[in-house]
Amino acid sequence: MRIGIIVDSACDLPGEFLEREHITILPVTVQIGQAVLADVRNEEATMNFLSGETGARAFEAETTPFTVQQVHDLFLNKLVLDYDYVFCITTTRTRSGIHDNAVQASYTILNDYKPVRAASGNNTPFMLRVIDSQNVFSGVAVPVVEATRLRAAGETPPRIRANLENLARHTHAYMVAPDLNYLRNRIKKRGDKSVSFLSAALGTALDIKPVLHCNQGETEPVAKVKGFANASERLFDFTARRVKSGLLSPTVCLSYGGPLEEMRKLPGYDRLRETCAAQKVEVFESFMGLSGLVNVGKGALTVGFASEQSGFD
Repeated sequence: MRIGIIVDSACDLPGEFLEREHITILPVTVQIGQAVLADVRNEEATMNFLSGETGARAFEAETTPFTVQQVHDLFLNKLVLDYDYVFCITTTRTRSGIHDNAVQASYTILNDYKPVRAASGNNTPFMLRVIDSQNVFSGVAVPVVEATRLRAAGETPPRIRANLENLARHTHAYMVAPDLNYLRNRIKKRGDKSVSFLSAALGTALDIKPVLHCNQGETEPVAKVKGFANASERLFDFTARRVKSGLLSPTVCLSYGGPLEEMRKLPGYDRLRETCAAQKVEVFESFMGLSGLVNVGKGALTVGFASEQSGFD
C-alpha cells in the first residue's frame, strides 16, 4: 500500500527531510500590506519577504490557509493518483483553520476520487485521515517524523493512525521569543491572551522572557527567565532531562527564526545534542516557516518532543 503524508507549511522540519520523505506541503499565504507570499518553506524567500518595511509591519500580517476547494483539488489532481492512503497532519485547530478545511474537504474527496483513479486504471479504494497534531511549530513536526518511521516499518494505516493520535496528545512544544512587544502586538491582533500587555511591558523593561508551552491545543506561559540566552539554556537543559527520562518517540525537533548557526551558539545547545546522541534520539533542526515567524517574531526558538511527563522544571 502506498502511504502518503501531507502537512501544512507551519510544520517546522528541514527541507531536505520533507523532500526525501516525499511529504506534500499545504502552503499558507501571508500578506503584509500589499506584499504577498505563499509559504512553501523557502528560507531565502522568507527572509527577503521579512526585510525592510515589510518586516517592520510583520505583526500586521494576515495568514490564509489552503481553502476547502484548494485542498480538494490538490488531492484529486495528485494525491489520489500517487497514494492509496494519505495522512494529513495539521497545526492544531485552535490556532489555524487548515485542520477544519482539510476535514471538510475530505468528505468531498472520498466522494469524488473513484472516477479520477479509474481513469488512470486504478479501481482500488482510496482513504485519507486528517490528524490534528494539537500543536504548533516544532510540535507539529514530531508526529510527522513518527509517521515516516511507521510507514518505513511497514505498519498498517490503522496502527499508524492510532499511534499518531496517541502521540499528538503527549507532544509538547516550548518557545522562547526575544521580542515581547512584537509577540504582544501579534497575539493581540489574533485575539489571544497568552501574553498580557503588562507582562510584555514589564518583560521588555526587565529583559524577562517567558517560556511558552503548547499541548493538546492549549498555550500558556510556564516560566519567566531573565535574558533570551538564559531562557534558551534553561529550555535546552530541560529538554535534555526529558530525553534522559525517556521519550515516546526518539525525536527532538528544534526550529529557529533566523540562521541556524545563531541557534547552535546558544548556551545549552551542545549539551542537548550530546544527550540526544547518547540516548539515540534523532534531532531535527529547521528554520522557522514564514507563518510562524510573522506570529512570534524573528529570533524565536522552539523545541518539540513527545513525553508522558508534563510540567516545566
